[in-house]
Amino acid sequence: MKKLLFQFDTDLYPAVFDTVVGYDGGADHVIGHGGLTPENVGPLVDGTIFTRPPKEKKNTAIFIGGSDMLAGQALLAAVQKKFFPGFQVSVMLDSNGSNTTAAAGVATLAKNSTLAGKKAVVLAGTGPVGQRVAALLALQGADVFLTSREMQRAVNACQAMQERFGVQITPLEAGDNAARCEAIADAQIVFAAGAAGIELLQAEQWQDNPHIELLMDANAAPPAGIGGIDSMDRGIERHGKIVWGAIGFGTLKLAVHRACIAQLFTSDTQTLDAEEIFALARDMA
Repeated sequence: MKKLLFQFDTDLYPAVFDTVVGYDGGADHVIGHGGLTPENVGPLVDGTIFTRPPKEKKNTAIFIGGSDMLAGQALLAAVQKKFFPGFQVSVMLDSNGSNTTAAAGVATLAKNSTLAGKKAVVLAGTGPVGQRVAALLALQGADVFLTSREMQRAVNACQAMQERFGVQITPLEAGDNAARCEAIADAQIVFAAGAAGIELLQAEQWQDNPHIELLMDANAAPPAGIGGIDSMDRGIERHGKIVWGAIGFGTLKLAVHRACIAQLFTSDTQTLDAEEIFALARDMA
């Protein structure tokens, strides 16, 4: 029986990236639907759960994507609300690649150092990736700070992660490179999660910092989010710190994404969200 992956996207057009990885992860067919909301997703979910007999439901799965994490969380809740015993399929949430990217990044950091008790700063962390990185770092016992150009956006992101994960993350306003340099002054871990094309730190703003141990930049497009880091850096030492560029840890991100897709088709009762994806990433790191 064919393995069918239904790509439910909160954006108007389903992400091509997620479609490609869906096939690479083992789906026989990936069927994309865009512009989905909790109000209109119901009939699509019905189609996934009422068509195949119980022993074959594992061959149908749902992937939830889109650029908005809160919208993705709401869509996941709406999908799960339609399930009942004997009528459900496995589902994965990865809005904007946030869970797989964050899981791969934090698992890589955890493999190289103890995270508990260390100060971690997530630069430009209000997007899906930054929020999930901050949450996973906090769950590992780090003292996490999240920056934004606007304080209220940082506060909102921290509150959202507290509601979802029960973690305490400290919001910081950092509107320019100088403010971000100040934010990382006594940090041991720095993760840059800003938009493509924006340099959040210049090289000289971190290279001589005696406290920083680990740096990771999630921006694969030039210029780098952290100056002086190459996108291909993979756990190399620069100025006494261990650094990763986006492609350097992105290999694990893609491997985790593909592995999650494959896992969806092993049973019909799984929900793969940040915690489950991180557990898989730790095993693969």
